[in-house]
Amino acid sequence: MDSYQEKIGLLQEMISFALVDGELHNKEYDFIEMVALELEIEKEIFIKLFDKKSETVVIKDEFNRICQFYRLALLMHSDNFLHEREQAKINEIGINMGLNPFAMKRVLKLMENSPDRMVDGNMLLSVFSEQHN
Repeated sequence: MDSYQEKIGLLQEMISFALVDGELHNKEYDFIEMVALELEIEKEIFIKLFDKKSETVVIKDEFNRICQFYRLALLMHSDNFLHEREQAKINEIGINMGLNPFAMKRVLKLMENSPDRMVDGNMLLSVFSEQHN
């Protein structure tokens, strides 16, 4: 992650995505908070992000776009309820990031079939790199 502002933008995107179904579940909040800690964003700043309007984040390299897509997918599954608005929104976000729709669909299917909704990092990258061939 290059800059502090990019980290803030990623968190804002996650917050906006979590609210797409009209409700912020405790597990979604906890997951976003965990990502904020990982990104080394101070607690006060993190809390203020819920009051700010989401800004569009432009992620330059594909690896970080894939990571953000996967974070959003994990967030989508964190409340154990898959809302149809979440499915539509994650596809829209992924396409806007320039990710391959077939790879996104495959990753989401792998997550759906996984008991813990997680996909191994090598598998995740492999799915997206397959689409380059």
